[in-house]
Amino acid sequence: MTDITTEDRPAGLAGVPLAIEPLKRRDFASDQEVRWCPGCGDYAILSTFQGVLPDLGIAKENAVVISGIGCSSRFPYYMNTYGMHSIHGRAPAIATGVAVSRPDLAVFVITGDGDALSIGGNHLIHAMRRNVNLTILMFNNRIYGLTKGQYSPTSEAGKVTKSSPMGSIDAPFNPLAVALGAGCSFVARAVDSDRKHLAQVLTAAAKHRGTSFVEMYQNCPIFNDGAFDDYKGPEASQHLIRLADGEPVLVGADGSRGVVRDPVSGELTVADVAEVGMDHVLVHDSHRADPSLAFELAHLDDGVIVSQTPVGIFRDVERPTYDDQARAQVKLASGDATDPGSRNAALQQLLLGSDTWQVQG
Repeated sequence: MTDITTEDRPAGLAGVPLAIEPLKRRDFASDQEVRWCPGCGDYAILSTFQGVLPDLGIAKENAVVISGIGCSSRFPYYMNTYGMHSIHGRAPAIATGVAVSRPDLAVFVITGDGDALSIGGNHLIHAMRRNVNLTILMFNNRIYGLTKGQYSPTSEAGKVTKSSPMGSIDAPFNPLAVALGAGCSFVARAVDSDRKHLAQVLTAAAKHRGTSFVEMYQNCPIFNDGAFDDYKGPEASQHLIRLADGEPVLVGADGSRGVVRDPVSGELTVADVAEVGMDHVLVHDSHRADPSLAFELAHLDDGVIVSQTPVGIFRDVERPTYDDQARAQVKLASGDATDPGSRNAALQQLLLGSDTWQVQG
């Protein structure tokens, strides 16, 4: 294998070895029978993900898939890579340890809306706050599927389930708003059945250096069937707002409507382009350091009554990563590896720290 150090390699994969020979999708598929319910959106995501990895050019021995608990967390079994089916909500914590200790690995976290945002919420936000070089893929079906249909942190208010027979009274999380609030440097959303767009988003997420968070709308045909029907089929273009950096934020297949800022309230809204003029349509800037615009876009979909929702890359900015800085500190504390005296002096200085002093008689 060839070590990836050339400038043309994506920053997120710098240091990850290339495959000796070009790989194909089947090279990343394991020999395990895929066992999800018929019609589950997980199949489409798995197939798309397996197709993206060969295009990244990395060796399969240097890809790691770590999951928590849930239907989506079967993922590592179906990948012919290294991986771990870990414990509930802790996949980001385990993945952080892998990323810090092994810069030669591309680390992917597979999680669901319940696993990530309920018991795993604390681990998720701190991974994003630290900007660990991870790609976190969150399957959002707005339900607990593995435990047979309880409402989840993303279920809409009023959702009738086995655990909320009179309707959920919880206010749902907006996953993208959570990620943006935690300072995540790459935030995106895609739909399970739109394989072309999903592949583009996953590719960009893997190439980004830092924490990449991708929310994927994923249909659960058993316990929450049709939750995202508005975003699929012939009418999908009327409900999706496709974000493209540097392009006007338009709605509809013909682009006849656009996202504008209301001159009185200052809020984002959708208006007819013919009435307001293209000059007033918001132009998307995913590289903007201030996350406020991405935060506003994330709230265009109120999460209750779905009409229009943005998909694509909301934020893609550069900032120092936790694992790069941690390794730099270890190197600094270790001294010159070729000089034993330097290493001993560095260790002594580390042990003494800044709170020691010498008393002379």
